[in-house]
Amino acid sequence: MSKRGERLGYLPYLVPGALLFTAVIGVPFLMNLGTSFTEWSGVGTPEWTGLANYKELAGDGEFWASFRHNGLVIVGMALVPTAIGLVLAALLTDLIGRNFGPRVASVLRACVYLPQVLPMVVAGVVWTWLLNPDSGAVNAVLRAAGLDALAHNWLGDPATALWSVMVVMVWVQIGFPLVVFMSGLQRIDPSLYEAAEIDGASWGRRFRHITVPQIRPEIFVVLLWTTIASLKVFAPIYVLTKGGPGGATNVPSYYSYLNFFDKTDVGYGSAISTVLTLIIVALTVVFLRLQGQSSEGER
Repeated sequence: MSKRGERLGYLPYLVPGALLFTAVIGVPFLMNLGTSFTEWSGVGTPEWTGLANYKELAGDGEFWASFRHNGLVIVGMALVPTAIGLVLAALLTDLIGRNFGPRVASVLRACVYLPQVLPMVVAGVVWTWLLNPDSGAVNAVLRAAGLDALAHNWLGDPATALWSVMVVMVWVQIGFPLVVFMSGLQRIDPSLYEAAEIDGASWGRRFRHITVPQIRPEIFVVLLWTTIASLKVFAPIYVLTKGGPGGATNVPSYYSYLNFFDKTDVGYGSAISTVLTLIIVALTVVFLRLQGQSSEGER
């Protein structure tokens, strides 16, 4: 059988996935795209307005402010958790696992991963209690330690609300990179670490010259996954701050939700979600190309 015939033989196996993708993603996206060219309150007949929503979006300061906030959310949900997860994975594998056994490393990994298992609504409510300015545990600990001046309304002050959300998201997100990186470290030949240790390489040098280069594909995957998750983040913002105070924690996905349901401006909300989707697709393409170039360079 020719190579072309072999490829055609795989097509029937792709049909279920293609149908599911079309029904779950393709059709809703096209419907949302069509709605973005209309003025519609969600009931009645949509009125065609062409590019009016996108023109309004280009001059909407609140929309662009939400994207600036999303830039910080990317730091809290993607960059910082990836960096911390990478270091923790190397520590648990190269130090804890080798010196105390894999069972200890597995228990610690499970403890770090636990926030990922919790529903975001539950985690958000718990953190709302912890950060409560009057009865929250964070301020209570600060006051007990004699640091009353540091007690603060963490989620109610526009200057600290977004930073507080970022801290919560770092706590939630660390487990995912940790598990992926520890899985990736399992395929590294242990003799590489043993040889480096015999040559007198410190843990830091082993981490830099062995760990990071060997799990570069996993780093790309984690960064892509967490960046996409941070761009479409909704539940933490909704539970913790509802975009406040004064829009200080508003992000595009929540801004789209506000226009859809609070302002009943479905066409404008659709335009916001369409722009956000296109940005995510473009970012995914860039990540995949960078990963492909990195793989070719290693060859």
